[in-house]
Amino acid sequence: MENAFVHPNAKIGKNVVLSPCCYIAEHVEIGDNCWIGPFACINDYVKIGNNCKIFNGAVIGAIPQDLKFQGEESYVEIGNNVMIREYCTVSRGTAASGKNKTVIGDDSFLMAYVHVAHDCRVGKHVILVSYTGIAGETEVDDWAIIGGNSSVHQFTRIGCHAMISGASAFSKDVPPYSIVGKRPLVFRGINIVGLRRRGFTLEQIERIKDVYRIIYQSNLNVTDACKKAEEELPDSPEKRTILDFIAASKRGIVRFDNNRDEDE
Repeated sequence: MENAFVHPNAKIGKNVVLSPCCYIAEHVEIGDNCWIGPFACINDYVKIGNNCKIFNGAVIGAIPQDLKFQGEESYVEIGNNVMIREYCTVSRGTAASGKNKTVIGDDSFLMAYVHVAHDCRVGKHVILVSYTGIAGETEVDDWAIIGGNSSVHQFTRIGCHAMISGASAFSKDVPPYSIVGKRPLVFRGINIVGLRRRGFTLEQIERIKDVYRIIYQSNLNVTDACKKAEEELPDSPEKRTILDFIAASKRGIVRFDNNRDEDE
């Protein structure tokens, strides 16, 4: 803790390393076995779980870059086993959103220069690759990966196990289990490699493919395609995850890549 500024009211867990020149504000709670790098800044109303690493120059809990913010008490909550690399920024929430909190889930990895804006919800095991910026109230579900240099429009949702190519810019929702890419962003297929690595069976993957064949290749609009999938396909957790995600979408989902074979 030599040359670190730590407010005496901050709550610091066991075996925490606070590197020189880091800043820990008053209303901060840091769990056990964390490492805070040099020049990292942990501002007020931040709660950090156990076994986290926050690298040099990261700024966690700065007030949101949102004109609706009126100085209210709002929060950042970071789970366990989270790694936040150099110069990342994670903003506090806003009362105007109704959420008032920005959340980073367990086991997530934010690479260098990532920005997570106010009231975002980043799930568990998420990877945000360097220079990615996610705008306010974005939701990123568990196990999603967003490639580097990507820009995500506010209120956008990224489904679980989705994988997004680098240098993407998008404002439509990305459905679960999918791979999306190209410019403009389009649905390119199923994230088969990622699903296999996470223990999905061949049967589960085939069920996912069956749903997306109807949604994207039945020549129906999305609403009618989802109705067809609901009626014709047997119930399964994978079907439910996809259809519930689409039903809740307010921005609509990315379109299909008509220039690609399904099994490419």
